Amino acid sequence: MLHQFLNVEIEVGPGVLVPREETELLARTAIDLLAALDAPLVIDMCCGSGNLALAIATARPGARVYASDLTAETVATTRRNVERLGLTERVTIVQGDMFSGLADRDLLGRADLVVCNPPYISTTKLETESAHLLINEPREAFDAGPYGISIQQRLIAEAPTFLKSGAPLAFEFGAGQDRQAKALFARARAYAPVRFVNDPQGTPRVAVATKL
Repeated sequence: MLHQFLNVEIEVGPGVLVPREETELLARTAIDLLAALDAPLVIDMCCGSGNLALAIATARPGARVYASDLTAETVATTRRNVERLGLTERVTIVQGDMFSGLADRDLLGRADLVVCNPPYISTTKLETESAHLLINEPREAFDAGPYGISIQQRLIAEAPTFLKSGAPLAFEFGAGQDRQAKALFARARAYAPVRFVNDPQGTPRVAVATKL
């Protein structure tokens, strides 16, 4: 099945998350963050179908993007999308647990942006009021542990190793999780104060913080 994401048509399927409107907000935020850079190096963590990586590579023709995810199915879907859109020279796909797949890519301290749409629903909610999400989409795309922030915790802790000083981390989070995100950034002591981007309803849905 093909899905329109910003100006890019991507393939989605049973093994990957279907992008939502809030992820388009993250994509537009990421593209804006790169506006002043001619040839940015970008890491798309938890890439899923590759929608963020491909939207960024399409909007910023000088960008070099590394897209990473945990499962073979998501990586295969991203690879098909990259090949179909003719972006194999600028978008590299790797498989691994968070940043582990990028460890041997000579990227430490080089990224101009790390962008991520992580899982952010608690395990309990997925077994109750949000169980419908698992009918057609994989648990890995949603389940973020008992409090819904386990992947955010890892992302905030691990991203500074790959970011340049002054480069941003931007990620999507669940409605009502902005206080938790703010606390996680403060605890990390590796970033300037976080700012939030609101959706059209005025709800914070994207966090942006630059590495000190």
